[in-house]
Amino acid sequence: MRKKRILITGGSGLLALNWAIAMRDVWDVTLVTHHHSVQVRGVKTCSFNLDSPMELGSQFRQLKPDLVVHTAGLTSVDKCERSPNLAHHANAEIARNVVLAAIACDASLIHISTDHLFPDQGSLFSEVNATAPINQYARTKALAEFWVQEVNPSALVIRTNFFGWGHQNRQSFSDWIIQGLRAGIPLTLFDDVFFTPILVDALVLYAHALLDAGASGIFHVVGDERISKYEFALKLATRFNLSAELISRQKLRDVQLLAPRPHDMSLDNSKARALLGHSLGTVDNFLHSLQDQERAGRKFELQSAVGQPQ
Repeated sequence: MRKKRILITGGSGLLALNWAIAMRDVWDVTLVTHHHSVQVRGVKTCSFNLDSPMELGSQFRQLKPDLVVHTAGLTSVDKCERSPNLAHHANAEIARNVVLAAIACDASLIHISTDHLFPDQGSLFSEVNATAPINQYARTKALAEFWVQEVNPSALVIRTNFFGWGHQNRQSFSDWIIQGLRAGIPLTLFDDVFFTPILVDALVLYAHALLDAGASGIFHVVGDERISKYEFALKLATRFNLSAELISRQKLRDVQLLAPRPHDMSLDNSKARALLGHSLGTVDNFLHSLQDQERAGRKFELQSAVGQPQ
């Protein structure tokens, strides 16, 4: 019996790479890349043009995936603000192209969205709360959600905020903290910005579990714990036995940034917990697993997985 085939866009990104490693033993995994070469044991790669829905549909039909996971996009909030047309194309138009191509080859779709979608007030937003994006990145991600669901109501749309081991060309939030503290670099974190982070492997596990349960529509797949960026860094320092004295706090309101950011991006994961029948995990759970991954070689494997842009 053949393994089911999964096709993951954004193949050189942190999420796609960790997704591929987490699933390669049970799925036939292909990473879709664009500018970078990627080499991961047990994982195939291919280069597709995501700009053309017709060409993309033809390529998808040749590979015949059972599942498409769309992770590609422009995630730099400030770059999206500087280049709104690029953000619109990368985050919304390409998402529409991918969902059309997935339909053309009769594949299930998981679309990865964001936690940046809500107004700069309130906390622990649920799936029924109205979105009110305050920057161009969030506006394009909200539009992508709308288009994906309009084209394919059976698609699974996941809002999340994940961390995990990155590679030489792309650091995660946790990478930045760990590498900085190990190098003895003082770090400043916001104590008035809140989120509900989840380890990338837990995100992958729960996304597949939701799909297996027949879920469709929007789900918040995040950790159980609302925490500030500053508190997260302190927990990370403790888990990895690094100096918390290098970490200082700062207010987002005191910093001039190009794009406005919400102070509270925390999401309520009750809907996902109810369907899955269990909690999704705390920050301490995830950091323990992150440490185990480093010991098992995940960090080393990812560091050499992605080549320079071609």
